[in-house]
Amino acid sequence: MTVVSNTSPLLNLTLIERLHLVETQFDDVVVPTAVWDELTAGSDGSDRLEAFRDRGGVRVVSPEPTDLRIEFERELDHGEAAAIAHAIDIDAERVLIDEREGRATAARHDVPVTGVVGILLRASAQEDLDLETELDALRDAGFWIADALYERALEMDME
Repeated sequence: MTVVSNTSPLLNLTLIERLHLVETQFDDVVVPTAVWDELTAGSDGSDRLEAFRDRGGVRVVSPEPTDLRIEFERELDHGEAAAIAHAIDIDAERVLIDEREGRATAARHDVPVTGVVGILLRASAQEDLDLETELDALRDAGFWIADALYERALEMDME
């Protein structure tokens, strides 16, 4: 499965030391350079992200700006716009994105979305991973999760 990722899912999985989940769930993870630049701009986890890239966990690409990407940039940040436009351009099976506006834009263009919570939820069903512990770790790392989403994810984990 080829997916295109935005910054948030990869960065937050890195911060809670669960980046390997991306490799176990998706065959080919593509990141536009705009997203890669955002990921590696800070010092938090950039060494782990670069090691992840170097071992083939993610493929960084430099897509040309398209009219669609330019249109998306009117409402979304540069990385989100690049990720969604590239997902559409390559007919990716999914885009990894957490931000509400980006998810809505992807949905309007029939691109399925998964965020960091979805990745953790899928992992809890596939391997020995305690979802509540991981969601708490995300919150501790600074990732905002609405209480309703937190509770719904735990409910889905028990189904």
